[in-house]
Amino acid sequence: MSGDGSQPSDTMAERSESPTLKHTLLLNANRWLITAGLMLFIFVGLLVAARLSPVSLRAIMGTADPVDTLFQALTTALITVVALVVTINSLVLSQELGAVEDQRERFSGAMDFREDVESSIDAPISPPEPSSFFQAIIAASEDRATDFREAVSESQDEELRERVDDFVDNVTTHADSIRDDLEDADFGTYDVVKAALDYNYSWKIFRLRRIRNTHADSFTDEAHDAYDDLLESLKLFGLAREHFKTLYFQWELINLSRAMMYVAVPALIVTIAMILFFDPSAVRGAAFGIDAVVWAVAAAATVTVTPFLLLIAFILRIATMAKRTLAIGPFILRDSSRGEEIEWE
Repeated sequence: MSGDGSQPSDTMAERSESPTLKHTLLLNANRWLITAGLMLFIFVGLLVAARLSPVSLRAIMGTADPVDTLFQALTTALITVVALVVTINSLVLSQELGAVEDQRERFSGAMDFREDVESSIDAPISPPEPSSFFQAIIAASEDRATDFREAVSESQDEELRERVDDFVDNVTTHADSIRDDLEDADFGTYDVVKAALDYNYSWKIFRLRRIRNTHADSFTDEAHDAYDDLLESLKLFGLAREHFKTLYFQWELINLSRAMMYVAVPALIVTIAMILFFDPSAVRGAAFGIDAVVWAVAAAATVTVTPFLLLIAFILRIATMAKRTLAIGPFILRDSSRGEEIEWE
């Protein structure tokens, strides 16, 4: 990499040291599918535990009432979940509430940012949709990277030309890939944010500044101007990514609260029904060597804990995204697959 340090992979999954399956489960997979997978895990786990237990559930129920105790506790927990949903909604709404001066400041900040982007992309008005907005900034970065290469093409510093060529090739290739990912992506889905997270702008800023620092004596006025323009477009992408990531977090928390409301009511019906109407003596037979009572209790318990599993599925993605994007700018807070140490001299 010509002394620039080792180039990390383009996509977030490739940059992560986590296995591909783990990365998919944490981020890429549909949250409802993850919830269904967790439900299956709970259901099968309960059946396996019953199969391996030296004492049958029916025998235990003859001397105690574990099922009634279990579902009473779950009923209390479900009501607590409803309160948690209200808290989540209050947290999200608190970001939208405020005096008119606060709203004016937010609006002015958004308009100023859009004007900065419009200046960067050389357009009279920036696109309103997040995916198109990202595409415009990335296209501007690609054009300015090409201008930067042209600005140093006549330089007598051969190493500078090689480093800039390598850097610009990476920027343009990566930009084409990200624009394709954004082509049909709609905000509210993970696709838009995923594409933005895959564009490792922070490393590109680091490499660009490194080139400037190492070859400052070889920079002409034209190269300085091209460098400043390219750096500005990468910075604007970073700001746009953080802004839309924040909006996505709010969007997902709202979706989470609605989804939990949808599943909490059926779960509450099941748990109350198990307390009031479940009679083990009315359940007869066995399947695969497991008493039918165990099948019924395991199924009811799985349905009852669905709101908690849904919460886990959503929070796993939000927490993973937050951890991987804590820093803004050219910082690396965790190990990544760079393959070698950065050469500082």
